[in-house]
Amino acid sequence: MAFDVAQIRSQFPILSRQVNGKPLVYLDSAASAQKPRAVIDAMVQAMETSYSNVHRGLHTLANETTEAYEQARKSVAALIGADIGEVVFTKGATEAINLVAAGLGASLQAGDEIVLTEMEHHANIVPWHFLRERKGIILRFVPVTDDGRLDLEQFRALLTPKVKVVALTHMSNVLGTVNPVAEIVRLAHEAGAVTLVDGCQAIVHQPVDVKALDADFYVFSGHKLYGPTGIGILYGKAARLAELPPYQGGGEMIGSVSLEAITYADPPHRFEAGTPPILEAIGLGAAIEWLNGVDRAAAAAHEAALYAHVTERLAGANWLRVLGEAPGKGAILSFTVEGAHAHDVAQILDRYGVAVRAGTHCAEPLMRRFGVTSSARASFALYNTHDEAEAFVDALTRTQAFFA
Repeated sequence: MAFDVAQIRSQFPILSRQVNGKPLVYLDSAASAQKPRAVIDAMVQAMETSYSNVHRGLHTLANETTEAYEQARKSVAALIGADIGEVVFTKGATEAINLVAAGLGASLQAGDEIVLTEMEHHANIVPWHFLRERKGIILRFVPVTDDGRLDLEQFRALLTPKVKVVALTHMSNVLGTVNPVAEIVRLAHEAGAVTLVDGCQAIVHQPVDVKALDADFYVFSGHKLYGPTGIGILYGKAARLAELPPYQGGGEMIGSVSLEAITYADPPHRFEAGTPPILEAIGLGAAIEWLNGVDRAAAAAHEAALYAHVTERLAGANWLRVLGEAPGKGAILSFTVEGAHAHDVAQILDRYGVAVRAGTHCAEPLMRRFGVTSSARASFALYNTHDEAEAFVDALTRTQAFFA
């Protein structure tokens, strides 16, 4: 049965609008995806009919909201194959990584090493730099090959007894490269290192089974997964979460408080201090339930076909440079146009109603690796169409003519 993209699109209200008199062609989903009606309605309904704070009340509204909030946790756990107690709600993947870095950093010493990669988002670089600055931790980086893959031989060479943590992206937000995470995690564990995987891009485009990957920690954000902003997920193996100290202090994360001492709640609530992102969690739960109704294999094939069509049409364009051509990559096209700054390319494309990202994509080390200061990026999602792929190529060709 063919993938029914028209039926999918009908559930996203924003996709019917126009930009600069042209139909919107939204190719910026790698930055933040649009939201289906199911997510919008779930959040509105929660505000209109049963909103209250969670875990603290005994009245009807509190019970209803708490049930919806915890149901979202169950939906997340089912999505990634985790136990419910291994799912922590955060305000985003960035906070989730900071939480883990701060917790692991408490037991690290000067001279210990952390292995990252050149293709990481800043969110998976900067928190580890904090440990370098504050504790004398040494950061090592796995290099990236010319076609956008990790150099696994170099990775193996970096795995010395000094390495305590290995943190990497599952799918590059710039290159679209899908890394062999299970193999990398296995090698890291053999070397005695703890592992963290940034799954912000991968979780959207492919099934993720955290038990099969065996990563100690796996993080992702809600807003790329067709859910709202302000909500992220930290998965941690139960034993790993139990070892981590609290990241923030306040209500909900405590066992008891006295003037003399405190005790802490068990995970996951130990890491959810204060009033959590209640509506956002409910929205993420709705996004996951909506996604469960989609044939994800067919959606992935649809996205891959769009990417293949675009690259086929642009093949031979001597004014275009594509960053990242690793086998099996995701539907992310990062590129530069000869003689043009990426910001100018994006602004001209916008005149044709085409929305792409431009800049460093929060990946400055990767930009330097490829010898560019910035790039434009078109990222394809399950709601994009063949006609939109055509419109993008046509608009890009016209854009290039401005700089020829």
